[in-house]
Amino acid sequence: MSTYSRLPVTFERGEGTWLWDTRGNKYLDALSGIAVCGLGHAHPAVSAALCEQAGRLIHTSNLYGVALQERLADALTDVAGMDRAFFCNSGAESVEAAIKLARLYGHQRQIAQPAIIVAEKSFHGRTLATLSATGNRKVQAGFEPLVQGFIRVPYNDIEALHAVARNSPQVVAVLVEPIQGEGGINIPSDDYLKSIRELCDQHGWLMMLDEIQTGMGRTGRWFAYQHHDLYPDVISVAKGLANGVPIGACLARGAAANVYQPGNHGSTFGGNPLACSAALAVITTMRTERLVERAAGLGQRLLDGLRAALAGCDLVADIRGRGLMIGIELTRPSTHLPSVGLERGILFSMQSEKVIRLLPPLIISDIEADEIVSRIATLVREEAARAA
Repeated sequence: MSTYSRLPVTFERGEGTWLWDTRGNKYLDALSGIAVCGLGHAHPAVSAALCEQAGRLIHTSNLYGVALQERLADALTDVAGMDRAFFCNSGAESVEAAIKLARLYGHQRQIAQPAIIVAEKSFHGRTLATLSATGNRKVQAGFEPLVQGFIRVPYNDIEALHAVARNSPQVVAVLVEPIQGEGGINIPSDDYLKSIRELCDQHGWLMMLDEIQTGMGRTGRWFAYQHHDLYPDVISVAKGLANGVPIGACLARGAAANVYQPGNHGSTFGGNPLACSAALAVITTMRTERLVERAAGLGQRLLDGLRAALAGCDLVADIRGRGLMIGIELTRPSTHLPSVGLERGILFSMQSEKVIRLLPPLIISDIEADEIVSRIATLVREEAARAA
């Protein structure tokens, strides 16, 4: 079906930070399959885990014990500081699980119409519930009636949350992204998440974080909330969890970890042995090679390099980021730039029409990071010159 506006290229193989198309052209991947391939392409540890597991056992179902799923739950909750995990197949499913958990939590507290506070410019997925939670009217249009039970407030506006608290006793949770990815790499003030945590504690709400794009080392911590001195109640994680193998997880701690009981939720494929083997290989590799710490240093190298290379460029309004999640905001819409980048052999995306989004693999070298800076800066300066 015609659901994608694809760029005119097809890739047939990859290695590390590089991709080759069907014509033999080579591309520097600064997008990682949209923050998915944190270990780059064709990583030997992931390939070996998949091959070994595929020859042993791919699927049984969650009617039975799944040893690799239990191992993955232990590893993932350990790095996240959470108590329990529910496994599914995508980011949207992990947010869907969080939304259902919040509603069940509300009903268990005798709240007949539980509501969840969400943010403007957010993106949480394309199922009907996650689409309804998303703060982007463009992706909602044509799919009405939307799912009810969401109260929308401006992102990074704690006073708006307080106003809702005063007037909406049916609220049971707050769902936000620690950094908005699809919305344009929007980084909130340092006290934003802490203020949400305090408000949730005060009112008995669940603090739920969509860490699908920010999680798995992307921002220089295992999860973006770990830049702050707090723990959420619920986390959604997917994308980088298994380096391209479809898997997602909804993590919970404290009271939230005990909301779901047998029969409340489920997934046929969620957490099957094959997907879990890939995710375990990712976590093990990230730990062994200290890729989370590496992402923090590489991110600063990219930010410093881009700011120096684009200093004084009239087309650039802002350069911001955390770890290997970087946005270059331009002064005007430039949705054609990914096509230009393709011609120059570099992959990236545009968000909110005028923000260049860079999400390179966590395994990039210093030389490759500098090459990203060089290619992006050249592209932006040439675009600025054309408009002069």
